[in-house]
Amino acid sequence: MDMKTRILFRARVLIPILSIFMAVTSCGPMVFTAGTNPPPPPWFYPNRLEVVRYVYFPNYSFYYDLSARTYIYLEGNVWVRRRVLPPRYSHLDLRRTKYERIKGYQKEDIRSYHEEHNANRGRSNRSG
Repeated sequence: MDMKTRILFRARVLIPILSIFMAVTSCGPMVFTAGTNPPPPPWFYPNRLEVVRYVYFPNYSFYYDLSARTYIYLEGNVWVRRRVLPPRYSHLDLRRTKYERIKGYQKEDIRSYHEEHNANRGRSNRSG
């Protein structure tokens, strides 16, 4: 075998092995959303397979729609959808902020979900 043949042989053997190794070691979490969209934002990394459309940030009362790639928050008394958060949230590091996955809710109207599931959040049942 001459030098050129050895290099080609090594390349044909090493490249597939390295490709398989990289594919196996880079496997991360899988997220299925309602639709064919780009991957979720970098702060959202579930540790298992699940179907999720919305993520809720309870400390700040806003949502992220993984399908539409928009944030949903109250502006006055109206729920609005925007691609970026308003300046009042600019200090947040969403990778370190507590969030909840809203499992099983796929409807467009997050207002009704929020009213049903968060009406008593943060309130005590104890009287006076």
